[in-house]
Amino acid sequence: MVKKESKNKKRIHRHNKIRSKIIGNKNENKFRLVIFRSNRNIEAQIIDDKKNVTLVHVNSRNLKLKNNNIKVAEIVGKKIAEICKTKNISKVVFDRSGYIYHGKIKALADSARNNGLIF
Repeated sequence: MVKKESKNKKRIHRHNKIRSKIIGNKNENKFRLVIFRSNRNIEAQIIDDKKNVTLVHVNSRNLKLKNNNIKVAEIVGKKIAEICKTKNISKVVFDRSGYIYHGKIKALADSARNNGLIF
């Protein structure tokens, strides 16, 4: 009998493959925009891979947003773009953490792009 892998194990496997190829700050002054989505919240953070430091962190819990839907993802994307503007961060590499580029992940990315981040 063959064991089935859970969705999260498959996502983590995809994330590790993506992470081996996506590195922020390699040649240019680019940082990595990382997304994490759970059933209740969505998080986004900007990471400097040279120094291994998180520069900006925004999540729906801290913004006191109760639903985890597309509108909340758009608000989180807008907020992270606004904070990045104040810290003079404009170019990022998008790391979707193995999630499919659809729904909440797409809404967050589009909102961040529309508010000034360059992917």
